Amino acid sequence: MNPFRYGPNRRFVKTAVWLSWPIIVAAKRLSALPVLKWIINPFFAYPHNEVTAIPINVSLPAPDSVPLPRRLVERVIRGASEIFILDECICRGKLDCANHPKTIGCMALGSAVERMHPSHGHRAGIEEAFEHVRKAAEAGLVANVAHVWIDPLAFMLAPFNRLMFICFCDDCCCLYRTHMKRRGPNLDRAYQRLPGISITLDAASCNECGICAERCFVAAIRMENGKPVIGPDCKGCGRCVELCPRGALSLVLADEETLAERLLERVNRLADIGPNSRS
Repeated sequence: MNPFRYGPNRRFVKTAVWLSWPIIVAAKRLSALPVLKWIINPFFAYPHNEVTAIPINVSLPAPDSVPLPRRLVERVIRGASEIFILDECICRGKLDCANHPKTIGCMALGSAVERMHPSHGHRAGIEEAFEHVRKAAEAGLVANVAHVWIDPLAFMLAPFNRLMFICFCDDCCCLYRTHMKRRGPNLDRAYQRLPGISITLDAASCNECGICAERCFVAAIRMENGKPVIGPDCKGCGRCVELCPRGALSLVLADEETLAERLLERVNRLADIGPNSRS
């Protein structure tokens, strides 16, 4: 194997993640503090950090066999020239997660993945990629369409504008979704809600348990007079809808074409991962 053809192997990347993890966590925790936030926030600035949640974790009725959030992710995948599926989630592997499958790894899209070392996983076709998304949805993971500078740095993939990741994230181990309740402004802007996705409350069904407010990873839900109020910082990930024991919260979605147009516009503004060369 040509040693210069690929980026670092799996062992190297896992070691680098292990070493950098406490630094990243500390930066997130300190990103809202006076003075320090002006030092830390540039590392979370656009356009080198943008994450969009797609709530594939929420069970929705579908007119066909595939719910709308999954179809949105499939639209992104279908437009990619190359698809690489990682054998293991780096975050769940690092923390030895017992709550969600470690074997559902991220998916890298675009021509930059040609340099991905084979020890991380394998290139995949569209149908295998769709099946991977299905497994992630059934495991209750949130799909995050991510363009974040730490990914090409860790895997040494270039160019950055030919790369996009889809990460399948939990709330216990994921580096994107943990340590976010008190965050600096750039970190807040980095994780975005897709316009056309919102959450509504049926107050009559709510039993005032407060689980949604307690578990919201960005603290976008507050309790007022015993009822949850969803604030403007909501990222549209749908976790609260999934967790509500009474079904009082609902995911409201615009039509598929509107959502797909907005998602693909966001992807294309950040990176060129196509055109698709697979049949």
